[in-house]
Amino acid sequence: MSFWSYLGNRHQQLLTDAFQHASAVFQCMVLATVIGVVLGVLTYRSEWAGNLAVTATSTILTIPSLALIGLLIPVLGLGVPPTVTALTLYGLLPIVRNAIVGLRGVDPTLVDAAKGIGMSRFARLAKVELPLAWPPILTGIRVSTQMLMGIAAIAAYASGPGLGNEIFRGIASLGSANALNQVLAGTLGIVVLALLFDAAYIVVGRMTIPRGIRV
Repeated sequence: MSFWSYLGNRHQQLLTDAFQHASAVFQCMVLATVIGVVLGVLTYRSEWAGNLAVTATSTILTIPSLALIGLLIPVLGLGVPPTVTALTLYGLLPIVRNAIVGLRGVDPTLVDAAKGIGMSRFARLAKVELPLAWPPILTGIRVSTQMLMGIAAIAAYASGPGLGNEIFRGIASLGSANALNQVLAGTLGIVVLALLFDAAYIVVGRMTIPRGIRV
């Protein structure tokens, strides 16, 4: 069976897997963004705390994804829980690092001016520092998303959702008529999703970043 015939026959299942893959990555990115930005806010004022946050999140990336998911299965079981946990942890580093860099890069005179007009520390953070740090934070989110698109395929090992199931089925049936089609369909699907997410982030950036501070 040709690749295009395979796509035609399996398009419904592939669309379902693609939706589940995109949904898992999106939800994990929301969690990773919230956690990462909070960590950045809590640690950017202190050199040692910022270094500790970056070191801790970078250490997570040294753990092979298959090994981490395997370690989470006895604790969280199969399916969605280990997938969400692993992807959220892997997505933290670029966001934490860029949040710290972005917040430290805000012009101190702007912060002092905001303080001078009576803004509270929280108001300065919410209305001055975070908006100015948003471009590098968004860049970190984009990088994390591209990473997680590929890592999410490994979630099939734990019976997780997504296009990784298509890839694993193909690998498990190497030598059969559709093995290559399954691997190719899953891989190309992930690439297409990654490109669509990145295009969406470009649009978000144009909508949320003033032209004067765009990089």
